[in-house]
Amino acid sequence: MALVADAGHNLSDVLALLIAWGASTLAARPPSARFTYGFKSSSILAALANAALLLIALGAITIETLHRLIAPAPVAADTMIIVALVGIVINTATALLFLRGRDHDLNVRGAFLHMAADAAVSAGVVLAGLLIRDTGLWWIDPATSLAIVAVIAWGTWGLLKDSLRLGLLGVPPGIDQARVREVLTALPGVSAVHDLHIWPMSTTETALTAHLVMPEGCPGDTFLHDLAHRLEHDFGIGHATVQIERQADASCALAADHVV
Repeated sequence: MALVADAGHNLSDVLALLIAWGASTLAARPPSARFTYGFKSSSILAALANAALLLIALGAITIETLHRLIAPAPVAADTMIIVALVGIVINTATALLFLRGRDHDLNVRGAFLHMAADAAVSAGVVLAGLLIRDTGLWWIDPATSLAIVAVIAWGTWGLLKDSLRLGLLGVPPGIDQARVREVLTALPGVSAVHDLHIWPMSTTETALTAHLVMPEGCPGDTFLHDLAHRLEHDFGIGHATVQIERQADASCALAADHVV
């Protein structure tokens, strides 16, 4: 049962990698008249699909494990140990491939966490096989499977939370919306900022829109270019659009913070 749990997780990882690969291929397609941002958001959908895939795997493994706890069955301990050792080697090598990009892309981070967890889970299966071979206690097998489920659930929760946040166009992790507002308000000539929105275009790209109240008007294109450069350099916001307004009054329908 522990091997089945490990194999089920590995299968979900393979499907997750295929989904992530498909999303990256779609994200590379150019924009069109209908999809003006292209298909960059497909990477967010892929992250959500991967989290859902893991939840399905968790449910199936948990149900089967509970059945095995109620009706224990003989376990081939030597087979468990050999297969799990192979899994450790393969999963560790695969995880290292995603080590570098895990901090910049949610899909890559998800793949890295999957593979790293798989390596740890395989190590647990080896330990369970050794214990079963030495003690003959068959219940160790489903108990190990439940431990594997707990490990997968822990990793899935973080992926699900982050992917849901991106899917709901929440401010991406690592960006402080209050700090962005402070920077915009402190710009020369800016007296107020409203209608500030920061959202993910994909798992790697972020967009911003804002209205800047500048009583003296916009100084020119250099001001806008410098602002775009600063937003990208300081916050990783690569797609910034600002609207310049001369008066801070009720003339702008989007001036209130509660209006979207």
